[in-house]
Amino acid sequence: MIIKKFTGKTESEAVEAAKKELGEDIVIMNVRAVKKKGLFSIFRRQLKEVTVALEEEAMKNAAPAKDPDDDLRSAVAAVSQIARKSEEEAARNVTPAKAKNAAAAYQSSKTSEDIIKEEPVESIRPTLQERDESRRQKESENFDRRLESLQELLERQISAPIQQAAAMSENMPSEEGEDSNLAFFRLLYQMMVENEVDDAYAAALVDDMADNVRPNMPLDHLLATVYQRLVLKFGETRTIVPAARGPKVILFIGPTGVGKTTTIAKLASSFKVEQQKKIALLTADTYRIAAAEQLRTYANILEVPFRIIYTPAELRTAVRDFAECDYILVDTAGHSPHNSAQKDGMADLLSALDYSVEKEVFLVVSATTKYRDLKSIADSYRDMTQFSLIFTKVDETTTLGSILNLRLYTGAPLAYITIGQNVPDDIEIFNAQETVKILLSGQQEMMGV
Repeated sequence: MIIKKFTGKTESEAVEAAKKELGEDIVIMNVRAVKKKGLFSIFRRQLKEVTVALEEEAMKNAAPAKDPDDDLRSAVAAVSQIARKSEEEAARNVTPAKAKNAAAAYQSSKTSEDIIKEEPVESIRPTLQERDESRRQKESENFDRRLESLQELLERQISAPIQQAAAMSENMPSEEGEDSNLAFFRLLYQMMVENEVDDAYAAALVDDMADNVRPNMPLDHLLATVYQRLVLKFGETRTIVPAARGPKVILFIGPTGVGKTTTIAKLASSFKVEQQKKIALLTADTYRIAAAEQLRTYANILEVPFRIIYTPAELRTAVRDFAECDYILVDTAGHSPHNSAQKDGMADLLSALDYSVEKEVFLVVSATTKYRDLKSIADSYRDMTQFSLIFTKVDETTTLGSILNLRLYTGAPLAYITIGQNVPDDIEIFNAQETVKILLSGQQEMMGV
């Protein structure tokens, strides 16, 4: 795995430099503003520093060739000595009696007030982009240090139970040559499953770790490796950007009751009020009168065009009529996976526009929905179209495993999460780093709230 930093006048320029050197398969880990050094630095424009990661498999196709272990080794070298000293001291303080209670200590440590939590980010932000930038800027001062010391990033939340489990393993009889990483692997699997990560994905992660790390690795190396691998599994976030020319048609699909209409209102508010874009709102949800009236109300408040469409032909007509808009947001009706007539109607609507119109489709699902149902929902749509994912009601769940599950099951990129009913504040660009920290800690520290 390769971890590198690139700077540029803009984020796009830094990302382009990263892709030029490492290839198109990079994953952006962090973006922060940095100042040039020197006597007159206060008069100089800030630069953007982008931290990117690349899997070992992707590096095989990139040039120049590089040992993937070098950057990981460099990233944790500064703290490895401190980590080992801390582990040795903890091991000396563990008695056989304490070792027998290590499993119980792990359970209690998850709810202990002694766990140091991340400082909450601001709950009120003026714009969607600024809200995301504010969150990243708030962490930027500490993130650079924590990236070079990824053990510190996670050790505050999970290293105590891991060290106790490792100490317990050392004090218990074991077969000759047993890998000391096993205690870490067992705890990693347990934490993932408790966060409702599907058993198959949790086992695959542990197997991948076991196959690709050296025996008896220090704790900081293990934490750094699992953190980066999980972030890479989430992939790069895909948000809405303007079309190259003409309007971009954005269709929102998904079951009833997950908050599609409210999510559309939040994004529409951001585009119209904060980004000064021209938008139009359409609804094809003719099954629920309340849904159409709700969207009409939002349109009136934002003073943007609104139209109800009943057929694919009416969608094409609306797109021509609103050709001067930047975005055309289309609400759709939820359908049962078992209703073939509704599925056929949805398929016709999604295929109504030809290639001259740039469109994007977002599957909106609730984070509170169980994984089996999420798979059924995704299966009912992915034969019709490609889509990105929006998870709603993240504030109403204590586990985030379903986000990782659906991402791995569908391969669809993640875009946004919603964290409440307030329009337009309670929507955030999906943040893989925060989600991974929650998955590894077993604690739901609310994202963006």
